[in-house]
Amino acid sequence: MTVANVSSFLPVARKDARVLILGSMPGIASLEAQRYYAHPRNAFWPILADICGFDRELGYEQRLEQVQRAGIALWDVLASCARSGSLDSDIEAASIRTNDFAGFFASHPCVSHVFCNGGTAFQMFRKRVVPDLPEQCAELRVRQLPSSSPAHASMSLKQKRDAWFGELGQLLQ
Repeated sequence: MTVANVSSFLPVARKDARVLILGSMPGIASLEAQRYYAHPRNAFWPILADICGFDRELGYEQRLEQVQRAGIALWDVLASCARSGSLDSDIEAASIRTNDFAGFFASHPCVSHVFCNGGTAFQMFRKRVVPDLPEQCAELRVRQLPSSSPAHASMSLKQKRDAWFGELGQLLQ
């Protein structure tokens, strides 16, 4: 497979966001659709619909509005990387460039919790972002959630939903 340079999307965030959900880098389906979590088997939108209480069948823009209304922001750890497919394991480590989190947190001061969608996002955030964050970000609570990706097939949708609800759902209540 050919290695491609890929770039993430801009964050989806209102100024009053309290929670930031981070992926690692959008997969091929998401990049082609220019939408977060566009793969039809990705559990992200069904899980967020359950947690935030909106209809799973809403259009993409309406789903974004609903998560923002709930105080949630969406983004990715990586700004860009070289990758030969959609899997995080395809990312070439030397090519990684992270997003500007110092700038994000400065313009979104209400964010107190960061939830990483899967182990790669969590590890990259902790290793490549946290050490460079300004002191005012020291109180951020960073948690790893099970990946919503269909590649993470060892957990059922219900198990993923329960794990996400246990962490994120309680915070939003």
